[in-house]
Amino acid sequence: MTTGRPLPHIVSFSVPLLLGNMLQQTYSIVDAAIVGQCLGINALASVGASGSVIFLILGFCNGCCGGFAIPVAQKFGARDYRSMRRLVSTSLKVSAVMAVVVAAVTCVLCPYILHWMATPQVIFSDANAYLFVTFLGIPATLFYNLLSSIIRALGDSKTPSWFLLFSTVLNIVLDLVCILVLGWGVAGAAIATVVAQGISAVLCYFYMMSHFDILKMQEGDRRWRPDLARTLLSVGMPMGLQYSITAIGSIMLQSSNNALGENYISAFTAAMRIKMFCMCPLDSLGMAMATYCGQNFGAGKPERIWKGIKDAGKLMLAYSAFMAVVLFTCSGYFALLFVSPRDTEVLGYIVRFLHVSVSFYVALGVLSILRYSIQGAGYTKLAMGSGVSEMIARILVSVLAVPEWGYWAICFGDPIAWCSACLFLIPAFIYVYTQLKRRLQVHRD
Repeated sequence: MTTGRPLPHIVSFSVPLLLGNMLQQTYSIVDAAIVGQCLGINALASVGASGSVIFLILGFCNGCCGGFAIPVAQKFGARDYRSMRRLVSTSLKVSAVMAVVVAAVTCVLCPYILHWMATPQVIFSDANAYLFVTFLGIPATLFYNLLSSIIRALGDSKTPSWFLLFSTVLNIVLDLVCILVLGWGVAGAAIATVVAQGISAVLCYFYMMSHFDILKMQEGDRRWRPDLARTLLSVGMPMGLQYSITAIGSIMLQSSNNALGENYISAFTAAMRIKMFCMCPLDSLGMAMATYCGQNFGAGKPERIWKGIKDAGKLMLAYSAFMAVVLFTCSGYFALLFVSPRDTEVLGYIVRFLHVSVSFYVALGVLSILRYSIQGAGYTKLAMGSGVSEMIARILVSVLAVPEWGYWAICFGDPIAWCSACLFLIPAFIYVYTQLKRRLQVHRD
């Protein structure tokens, strides 16, 4: 990614990421669709009642994993393969400790979390079972994301997508078996997802160690190195905290929505699944920019970072316009994946949410491109400020707007947060780009 025109590199790297992200979101869509169609509206509400908490915990873990891969990408771009191998080894050890600790703590806290989020009693038991199994599977989710991030940092964004395709199909099969054949209900959907992601993690590990010669460990590479652990945590923790900070606002918003009743929870659950799927290209574009900027930062080519930003912006605008047409015409059909045509009230709430959301996709696109680019350049702590902006915006909507305007305010919660983050990220990127050019000039002098 350090030579040639930026656009072909970004596109070729983004497409496999896109397929992987879409497959990953298919997990959530399949779970929710099978639960909603086979078990009913209340079961669908059980799956979605704690979605923002799951995003907080898994987002923290996955954000850390993405951050751990940034120093790997930088060393790869600088062709410092010895340091790169030691970073990979250390990241595996740090992640193992993190997975065990986070899984243990969150499993114990499940019922307290649901009470705090004002989960209706009628869906509490199923919601608790779904949340417990999901948290129990944190090690599988964390290691898949770490290993796939490392593989992508080395320039291979295709292979993790193939593993994910396999596990997505497996997840669908296991969903049907666990729910319809074994009768495990809502917990069965969570079990299916955890097992599928665990298989993806195992496949990624064996592929990574057998297909990348530069990763074959040499003498001393596997030794525990506190200095490298601190380096990884200094990059990864801010990225993980950024997701968590963002999720705090989402929890407040979802708690406000939970208090509105089961129909609103069901609608929010389905609409969020559709929204997250439609956001995949923007997320993939951002992830590609993190690797692109990381490699060009390591190679000392800040001017290519700006060229890449402009090319990514053009792609984002085209996609946002396309999705506006799709969602304004087809939202009702997408909603029928989750609920019966008889549930007209829930269908209307889903459509309303999607129409409001897609109207602000340009702001979301700017957020994704700039945030990941800043992270890729190594300024992860600065990028965390955008998460704080999102959190504050969602909290204000939850506290001030929802009591007055109800579900309409819920629909505008995310778009207001995106716009708030952009107000922070645009000057932040200008600062980062100026610093990179200044640093390069000093190095040349």
